[in-house]
Amino acid sequence: MAKEYSRTQRIGDQMQRELAQLIRREVKDPRVGLVTITAVEVSRDVGHAKIFITVMGQDNAEDIAQSIKVLNSAAGFLRMQLAREMKLRSVPQLHFHYDESVVRGAHLSALIERAVAEDSQHPVAAEAEDTKE
Repeated sequence: MAKEYSRTQRIGDQMQRELAQLIRREVKDPRVGLVTITAVEVSRDVGHAKIFITVMGQDNAEDIAQSIKVLNSAAGFLRMQLAREMKLRSVPQLHFHYDESVVRGAHLSALIERAVAEDSQHPVAAEAEDTKE
């Protein structure tokens, strides 16, 4: 029976929960906005972890880059705090990355809504499709 939920996934999930709390409580830098951790990918050797984040209220690429830079500079501090919270032999190096999937999903959703609205304005084409069937 194959493992469906590997150790690295469990570590990543726990890190996601703990880091969300730590960033909210411990990072006092005003350049960091409301950060949401969307995913954590831990390497197989548990040496590195990619933390994917979104920043609420900051659509400007420069502000997002600034938040990523601040979080990457605080990675050592967050790693030390994470070591206190988690029971691991070694805590992975933290690497923060911006997750564009939320923005991309909102954009695709807007495109779909616009296409549906345009289709509803052309009832003749819709009726022609119904009569072909």
